[in-house]
Amino acid sequence: MEKYLIAKDTWVLSQVFPVPLATNINANSMIIAGKEPVIVDTGPSVTRDDWLRTAWSIVDPGAVRWVFLSHDDGDHIGNLLPVLEACPNAKVLTGSFAMGRMRLDHGIELPPLRVRWVNDGDSFEAGDRALLAVRPPVFDAPTTRGLFDASTGVYWAGDAFGCMVPRHLDDIAGVPEDERWDAFYKVNRMISPWHRWLDSGRYNAHIDSLQALGIEAIATCHGPAIRSSLVDEVLTRIRELPSLPALDEPGQGDLDQLIEMVMGQHAAAANGAEPAARGAAEPAAA
Repeated sequence: MEKYLIAKDTWVLSQVFPVPLATNINANSMIIAGKEPVIVDTGPSVTRDDWLRTAWSIVDPGAVRWVFLSHDDGDHIGNLLPVLEACPNAKVLTGSFAMGRMRLDHGIELPPLRVRWVNDGDSFEAGDRALLAVRPPVFDAPTTRGLFDASTGVYWAGDAFGCMVPRHLDDIAGVPEDERWDAFYKVNRMISPWHRWLDSGRYNAHIDSLQALGIEAIATCHGPAIRSSLVDEVLTRIRELPSLPALDEPGQGDLDQLIEMVMGQHAAAANGAEPAARGAAEPAAA
């Protein structure tokens, strides 16, 4: 677990997890530590203790007023209940559909008095700033909303604009340029397999509306921060998705190779041999 500033009073809580047959991917969240602090997504439950410790090192839980959920996937709501328990003054910003999905899929019953419904295009005041819910151009959940903070120019894009990474990074510029855009297109096609069916005109009109916001930096769940000139570049590159082929996903043959590799490592460990370095025997990424 790492944390870094993406703008004034705005922190990214960054985690990196290995991806079979590939490199690594982030599962990030964000905290706006303003006059009325906002937690933006609550991370996966598998790292709960570290996530909560890091969050409370940034903000006093008693001061938190809002918990914004970009959508209801497990890596975004994994620590929602302990956050609400620790933050008695906080309300959850979500939608009606997301509430239903959380109840059915995760057994989470949110008290209506602790909820405010926020749809795409809605804005709300959080003390010293106005925040706007803006759906990103790609997503893997129908409940998705992004969040734009006009006071800093930071846009939380949910799963969009992600990029696989070689290690923990706080800026996409740290991904070697000869790897960066291939890794970027893989993640964004993976979360939106419907990209080939998009109407380019309508899709580009939506991206035009994002660019008109004056975004200074993009924070995303599944990649490092995007700053400066690279903001314009990723907004340009995301326009290419309708013309790109479907992602060539790993198949059963790749899984067989992975199983064989893991079983070989277990056998070597049982015999007292040093296990091979991660990735040394892995098949090429799809």
